[in-house]
Amino acid sequence: MEKNTKVTLSNDAEDDNHHTNKEQDSIILNPNFEDGLKNWNGRGCKAVLHESMDGGKIVPLSGHVFAAATERKAAWNGIQQEISGRFQRKRVYEVTSVVRIFGNNATSATVQATLWVLNANQREQYIAIANVQAGNNDWVELKGKFLIHGSPSRVILYLEGPPPGTDILVNTLDVKHARRNRPSPPPFYENPGFGINIVENSEVGDGETQPWFTLGNCKLSVGQGAPRTLPPMARETLGSHKPLGGSYILVTNRSQTWMGPAQMIADKIKLFLTYQISAWVKLSVGASSGISPQNVNIALSVDNQWVNGGQVEVSVGETWHELGGSFRLEKQPQNVMVYVQGPAAGINLMIAGLQIFPVDRRERIRCLKKQVDEVRKRDIILKFSGLDESCDLFPYIVKVKQTHNSFPVGTCINRTDIDNEDFVDFFTKNFNWAVFGNELKWYWTEAERGKLNYQDADDMLDLCIGNNINVRGHCIFWEVESTVQPWVRQLNKTELMNAVQKRLTDILTRYKGKFKHYDVNNEMLHGSFYQDRLGKGVRALMFNIAHKLDPSALLFVNDYHVEDGDDTRSSPEKYSRLILELEAQGAAIGGIGIQGHIDSPVGAIVCSALDNLSVLGHPIWFTELDVSSRNEFVRGEDLEVMLWEAFAHPAVEGIILWGFWELSMSRENSNLVEGEGEVNEAGKRFLDVKQEWLSHAYGIINNESEFIFRGYHGTYAVEVCTPAGIVLKTFVVEKGESPLFLSIDLSYL
Repeated sequence: MEKNTKVTLSNDAEDDNHHTNKEQDSIILNPNFEDGLKNWNGRGCKAVLHESMDGGKIVPLSGHVFAAATERKAAWNGIQQEISGRFQRKRVYEVTSVVRIFGNNATSATVQATLWVLNANQREQYIAIANVQAGNNDWVELKGKFLIHGSPSRVILYLEGPPPGTDILVNTLDVKHARRNRPSPPPFYENPGFGINIVENSEVGDGETQPWFTLGNCKLSVGQGAPRTLPPMARETLGSHKPLGGSYILVTNRSQTWMGPAQMIADKIKLFLTYQISAWVKLSVGASSGISPQNVNIALSVDNQWVNGGQVEVSVGETWHELGGSFRLEKQPQNVMVYVQGPAAGINLMIAGLQIFPVDRRERIRCLKKQVDEVRKRDIILKFSGLDESCDLFPYIVKVKQTHNSFPVGTCINRTDIDNEDFVDFFTKNFNWAVFGNELKWYWTEAERGKLNYQDADDMLDLCIGNNINVRGHCIFWEVESTVQPWVRQLNKTELMNAVQKRLTDILTRYKGKFKHYDVNNEMLHGSFYQDRLGKGVRALMFNIAHKLDPSALLFVNDYHVEDGDDTRSSPEKYSRLILELEAQGAAIGGIGIQGHIDSPVGAIVCSALDNLSVLGHPIWFTELDVSSRNEFVRGEDLEVMLWEAFAHPAVEGIILWGFWELSMSRENSNLVEGEGEVNEAGKRFLDVKQEWLSHAYGIINNESEFIFRGYHGTYAVEVCTPAGIVLKTFVVEKGESPLFLSIDLSYL
């Protein structure tokens, strides 16, 4: 595939001189209310102008007046202005507003800037731009960006959010073109100290606990009998290592869950380095019967903000358990404290061999590339016939170029994205699979009972099929109650079961054979809405009905925080147990989905989760992969780590990114392409990896009339230079253990 560093822009976006407003001109009329309420009005409420309020306690932060949205009867009521005809499609705009609240005894409430968009086909769309927690004592700034891909007939910008009866006060509201900030340079790591533990006295040698101290009035002492080997995930990263000493920190007299050992490490942390955390942990108590498993968490307090360093669930009185996790800091902290916490009061906590060390991720990728050669490549033998033996002095030159790697690499798309031809161009050139962000979810297709909306999904499916892009169906149901639409939550048991069966019938008969995968019941480790109301067997029933309605589709479980050690609810062990329980009930599970919303990924931790799940024998897919860093180079490295870990693991059969375009993704600082089409440094790294996954070979036909090379699975073009001319052929390399023999006849020239 071509490696683009700039998406081609169509004429209506490429020349700033054609824009009727200058770069810094606001598309908001009367942004400071200097002309009173001209161009402004209330949205479902009244808009009024004030010089002051509350007996002079509230005055403008700037200028002489401010506006208020008052007599609000609903959360969506607020102040608004229509901006139709004053914005340019495919251009990123920044909204800046100064706001506060007043009245109804409210001291704090969320104020949100929202766009109401009426598209050309009369479809309404609401775009949440930004929100801020506003108070009744001070003005606060609300800031965010938006991008309109299509050509809507009307667009209105408005503020909303606080409960009814609370006024929204607005001092200013401005919207300007958002210039792209110059990206930060790649971090420079001077003496990174890869693999060196930054925790002091981690093995509590000589029975001393300094510089450890306690949080709370618990007690620290030193015990003997801990494992003498590094935990497996640390050993995978560090390789050979001297044995541990066998000592451990014993924490007793714990009266709160947060009590445990702590140590200050701020002076040892280097920004933008990825740190791996590893330790052995164990729990004990005088009488352990009846005590449920406990969470143990290694955490960091970074300027009094909690940072998760990894969690594990441990049964009291059992053996030692490995705890692993990772973190990265991107802003200079004043104080960093590492501490161990979690178990209930009265439970003794044991920690051995706590390691925190920076990870050399480039070295990990170099090792993975060797693994990839075994997992994703095949020996290919091109056998030629019809060679002209009279031309001994003329070598037959062979040039082999792979045009497409067959390994699935896809992305999430949304309906509004495909109105942008530049988005579509990047999507169709760089991905061979897709998933819809919301448009197939039940709350989207049937927001109101009986009113079905499949038009958005149909439009997106048509685009994908027209470009030979396979599609995953996400999702039929979602177990997390907050994602279930209100009318479904109000059904009684019989009504809910009927609605579930109708949902299955509607979607699987309408799209039979069109979606290759379905996430049947999303995030079963984090929710239980349907199981609580319809019984434990309903989950397997969903799989089985889906399989009967569309036997061609692979049916997936799908969940998050499976691969990173951050959440004990979705550890690989619990995920495996869930899958085995469903299969014992007859569920037709065809694949395992790991969402992959990950921070500071460490290969050994990800690989450990994949190894644990692979024993179930199902294909594993990363279904919603995204990474986040404000530094584009670090973001690209995070993504590269995940791409190579997945590609190198034999159980992984596909990767789906959770988007790539700025302002079309759920996480900030995750995009690969800027809103106006520029491929950023993370996107360049992604395209570089895609290029590395294409094989090329060059040489001459040997004395056995063969040309031998090893290449990735996928589609190839071969060019053979002969005495009589050039021969062009294409061929496909499928998965296989044995060498692939391909015959090419050159005699017809």
